[in-house]
Amino acid sequence: MDGRLARRLGTGDAVVIGLGAMIGAGVFAAFGPAARAAGSWLLAGLVLAAVVAYCNATASAQLAAAYPTSGGTYIYGRERLGHWWGFTAGWGFVAGKTASCAAMALTFASYAVPGPVWTQRAAAVAAVLALAALNYRGVTKTALLTRILVAASLTALAVVVVGIAAGGHAGAANLAGPAPNAYGVFQSAGLLFFAFAGYARIATMGEEVRDPRRTIPRAIPIALLITVAVYVVVGLAALLAAGPERLASATAPLVAAVRAAGAGALAPVVHVGGAVAALGALLALIAGVGRTCLAMARHRDLPAWLAAVHPRFLVPHHAEVALAVVVCVLVATTDLRGVIGFSSFGVLIYYAIANTAAYTQPPAQRRWPRALNVLGVAGCLALVATLPWQSVVAGVGMFAVGLAGRAAVRARSRA
Repeated sequence: MDGRLARRLGTGDAVVIGLGAMIGAGVFAAFGPAARAAGSWLLAGLVLAAVVAYCNATASAQLAAAYPTSGGTYIYGRERLGHWWGFTAGWGFVAGKTASCAAMALTFASYAVPGPVWTQRAAAVAAVLALAALNYRGVTKTALLTRILVAASLTALAVVVVGIAAGGHAGAANLAGPAPNAYGVFQSAGLLFFAFAGYARIATMGEEVRDPRRTIPRAIPIALLITVAVYVVVGLAALLAAGPERLASATAPLVAAVRAAGAGALAPVVHVGGAVAALGALLALIAGVGRTCLAMARHRDLPAWLAAVHPRFLVPHHAEVALAVVVCVLVATTDLRGVIGFSSFGVLIYYAIANTAAYTQPPAQRRWPRALNVLGVAGCLALVATLPWQSVVAGVGMFAVGLAGRAAVRARSRA
């Protein structure tokens, strides 16, 4: 074998993988911290996050059409801006999304397994191992299960919205709250961006998409627009049912919304939907992080052992095994369900680099105007600057460790 992955995914598969990554646990968890930041203006933050996400999505789609290989912005940064820029993007993605894997596994367990903490951690580890084993069997298995999980998640969200509408207690009067401020709206957008960032999974799996120059530029915007529509409808329903203050104080915002709407009998549906959505997000994360690790290992920015491709299943099996081990350790020893801000920091830097790389593409490779790339960079940096300070400090520290480590390895190699 030549160490390449197999092109087995069509447009529908790519769209579903993007939906699985975006219609994940974010919709069941991100509305709480976003409501704390923006209050009744949560939807303004959602729209702002969607605009920045659209700029990033078009940049990613344009770059993926020109560089249809695994690795996403790690590859685009290397090719268009230089190796250090590529490494910065790849490191931010791998570190931030590895933490997100642990967060999604724990979120699944919190929805699915009532009981003591140790039982939830055991269930989270089991989920990681099961989904890693499925990914190991090939990308078509990943796409098939993602279809099932996306369908179940959308069904649960539809039931929630219908239940809130039928409950009789939702209304505009619940939107009363403190006056909004621009900083809070931007911070909510940065937190909600966590929920939209999954379209990167389509680009990072570009080596496994059939006819990538046509498929990826179609699949990314379609997946994003469907997700935005779903989130606007669910967010509006939750605000009208529970109001910003109740959402802000809830650990499970959609459960609080159905109970406030007089549809508390639907709370089990929300729990099932949250568990399924977390599994869908975790499945897409494992696939995306594994492919980025593969690309970084090919260029010796991670250990070369991670670049192995399974001769039968044609997946980066060493990278996925290593990722599963790391995530299981994190799940067993830490609680990363509050990692939304940290993950958003890493991914926003990732997309700022993607927009910068797309800006440098020649006219022959362009599909969207450069103005969108400028808006994308400005939007990413603005959202980064307004994230909670703890997330900013953790994110800066994460990048400092990665860049210093690469510099040390390169210095040793030259010596």
